Amino acid sequence: MSAKLRISLLLVLLITLGSSAGPATASPDDHLYNVGDLVPLFANKVGPLNNPSETYQYYDMPFCCPDPIIRKTEALGEILNGDHLTNALYELKFREDKLGTILCQKKLDRVEVEKFKNAIINDYYFQMYYDDLPLWGFIGKVEGGSGSINEEGPKYFLFEHVRFDALYNGNRVIGIRAFSDPNYAVDISEDVEVDVKFSYSLFWNDTSVQFENRMEKYSKASLMPINRKIHWFSLINSAVIIVLLMGLLTLLYMRDLRNDLRKFSSRDVEEEKEVGWKYIYGDVFRYPSETSLFCAILGAGTQFFILICLLFSLVFLGVISPYSHGVLGTSLVMIYNLTSVVAGYTTASFHCQFAENGWERSVLLTGFLYMVPLLVTMSILNIVAVSYGVAAALPLSTIILVLLVYTFVNIPMVALGGVIGYRYRSEFKAPCATKRFPREVPPLAWYRKTGSQMFIGGILPFSAVALELDNMYKSLWGYKIYTLSSILLIMFIILVILVAIMAVGLTYLQLSAEDHKWWWRSVLCGGSTAIFMYGYSVYFYWRSNMSGFMQLSFFFGYNGCMCFAFFLMLGTISFRVSLIFVQYLYHSVKNE
Repeated sequence: MSAKLRISLLLVLLITLGSSAGPATASPDDHLYNVGDLVPLFANKVGPLNNPSETYQYYDMPFCCPDPIIRKTEALGEILNGDHLTNALYELKFREDKLGTILCQKKLDRVEVEKFKNAIINDYYFQMYYDDLPLWGFIGKVEGGSGSINEEGPKYFLFEHVRFDALYNGNRVIGIRAFSDPNYAVDISEDVEVDVKFSYSLFWNDTSVQFENRMEKYSKASLMPINRKIHWFSLINSAVIIVLLMGLLTLLYMRDLRNDLRKFSSRDVEEEKEVGWKYIYGDVFRYPSETSLFCAILGAGTQFFILICLLFSLVFLGVISPYSHGVLGTSLVMIYNLTSVVAGYTTASFHCQFAENGWERSVLLTGFLYMVPLLVTMSILNIVAVSYGVAAALPLSTIILVLLVYTFVNIPMVALGGVIGYRYRSEFKAPCATKRFPREVPPLAWYRKTGSQMFIGGILPFSAVALELDNMYKSLWGYKIYTLSSILLIMFIILVILVAIMAVGLTYLQLSAEDHKWWWRSVLCGGSTAIFMYGYSVYFYWRSNMSGFMQLSFFFGYNGCMCFAFFLMLGTISFRVSLIFVQYLYHSVKNE
């Protein structure tokens, strides 16, 4: 393939992704309607209330179906989210009330009755979008079935009538909600054909809410007093942990570390024996085994840190909104691919500080380190989704697009970063010369071994963010819209600070035990917080009402990918801070 053809294909892919991003919030210049104008309504999906990943296309249920069914062009993020927006028979005109309008009449055969009955048993809901505003409603209800001897059994009722309550301000739609009227329900308990007459009503009411603030009602659940108390308790808990750890670190520096430096500079043989870390000055900067993998972890971890920082920046600039469906997913795909150049540059520049040869292997491994496990996981979950027939199954065109983006955007970006890192490489200047043969590490107590230090290094940062992590899981695996981005940013900063503090403390304890193999351990101790995050997801799933193999596989599969990204990022932060500390420590000894 020629260079011009590659560049052209790259531009086409980036333009395709960029055009699918769409606006984050409704523009003040759009969504203007006159009385009687038809406001766009799109039917999206149906699914069980307790299994948010197990959703189906709206017309997989035998509702009144338009002819033809027109599929709305969707952004990449909407497709990845399992959205399937299609036209609907409902005609909801701006500021025109309707009462008992017949949608359609149809006779449900036994198969359709059984499908509706199964949906009612599993608490199926439907979701639509009206002028980009989401609305939900239930399909039916169950009555009876308490288990008494004289009771016949549960009755299953299908809702025939949907009431829409809409709000307007001037010539703009401000809000809408759907209410499945229980007074209009047909009994489908028997396995027989049933005549159904679907209908709907629409009522408009004036409101003083401005168009720019119409999404605020979706954040009320996050702003309720009880939730505010939980957020504040989480912040106070995290602040207390930071203060305690900062105090311990200060005590460590003021008492132990300065005392060690004083003993080392006194040239007293007896006192020098008490300073354990001075004996390994010739090994502490010996680069670790599996250098390519180590550099790849640093590259991928740095990329994820930059990605999260850019996402927060776009949120506070208003480019990404929690109410806009699909924008977050599209932004993640675009930013990840564009920041791949950071991963390649970090990997190559760090590798070349120790060796000029072999950086190509490290850069190639960086491109595979996260994306290959992610693509394998997505492939397996897509096979599960196709077997269940759910809306989360990716179409062939999306799969091809993802592979093309990875092949012609992600990998070239990583390679470009690697070349830049190699061209502008610098030599690592260690305060102490490295000896030719490594020093043998003495036997370590159980609490100084890798497993124990990983537990300590992970449990404290995790305990500080556990409450906010629970809220994030409720947003990812439920119907709660997370709107408190500022608190999420504060918790992220607290997490980074705690990981850095623990990295310094644990690295000093390791060096004091004359263990010079701190490179890999600093990565593992920092990344262990992500292991606790994944462990908490097991508890979250057990506590929830989610069920079934499909939901189980999606929950643990995608949570595993998310926690792996956090492992790479937090491990990179831990190592970077530890490296700065070790350089400062032995540079001080050299000055003495």
